[in-house]
Amino acid sequence: MAVIENSKLTIVGAGSVGSSTAYAALIRGSARHVALYDIATAKVEAEVLDLAHGTQFTGSSDITGGSDISVVEGSHVVVITAGAKQNPGQTRIELAGVNARILKTMMPQLLEVAPNAIYVIVTNPCDVLTVLAQEDTGLPPERLFASGTVLDTSRLRWKLGKRAGVSTSSVHAYIVGEHGDTEFPLWSKASIGTVPILEWETADSPRMTQDELDQIAIDVRDAAYKVIQGKGATNYAIGLSSARIVEAVLNDEHAVMPVSPVLHDFHGVDGVALSVPAIVSAAGAVPIPETQFAPSEHELFLRSADALRAVAESLR
Repeated sequence: MAVIENSKLTIVGAGSVGSSTAYAALIRGSARHVALYDIATAKVEAEVLDLAHGTQFTGSSDITGGSDISVVEGSHVVVITAGAKQNPGQTRIELAGVNARILKTMMPQLLEVAPNAIYVIVTNPCDVLTVLAQEDTGLPPERLFASGTVLDTSRLRWKLGKRAGVSTSSVHAYIVGEHGDTEFPLWSKASIGTVPILEWETADSPRMTQDELDQIAIDVRDAAYKVIQGKGATNYAIGLSSARIVEAVLNDEHAVMPVSPVLHDFHGVDGVALSVPAIVSAAGAVPIPETQFAPSEHELFLRSADALRAVAESLR
């Protein structure tokens, strides 16, 4: 049972990602109350109406929303998806300037009506936006974090599970770093069940090679570009992964998830938001400092931090 019994989730932004997050949250029963907020009145009212028409089939959750900021009032978790979307051929970092300006205007308004909420930033580039928002608001880093590589990790586990012939839930592997082009898997800690990833083999699944794993990592990194090229946006999987993060907060699960808070003195990284395994609970997200990196992985982690630091500096 949820620690917050009368829990409220508000999703900011009624575009494809925001409405998919609301849909996923309703179906999964992520929160008792789900609200959708967007300044585009007709769009948000239509999305809320469409979702409300299906609440007979979603259990006890209800859906409200609109274009007045009061929609957000009383939220325990606020998921921010508002902003310009990533276009075909455009990197997440290229989105940074316009979405940083949107967030800078929006955050004070949200905090005024939901001062005690946990804030999860999904809008891309989520890592950079998290750093800027945390600096602007002064919120503790555990209360303001990005959805990070929770989705990328799901993509990785799905591909590995297909290759190994096991369920996705039996694959234990993480993507860390930037949610974007410098992300990378922690292969040194990856396993299927208790078997290290390079040692897994069955009659139907020969051992994977390092070259094969490297290609899987590239496929995962570029997965969003492939989806965007074909249908214009990624929405279903990010909606599901965002709903899952919300559940970890509202149910005080202390679940380990690769979300992206602003890091302080974490393996040589300070003042940058990067995805690392973190404990997600009602208190927010707290990185796990005991996380271990192979030397080559630590170099990649520092490279990811440098890339994001440079983007953040250009926007200050």
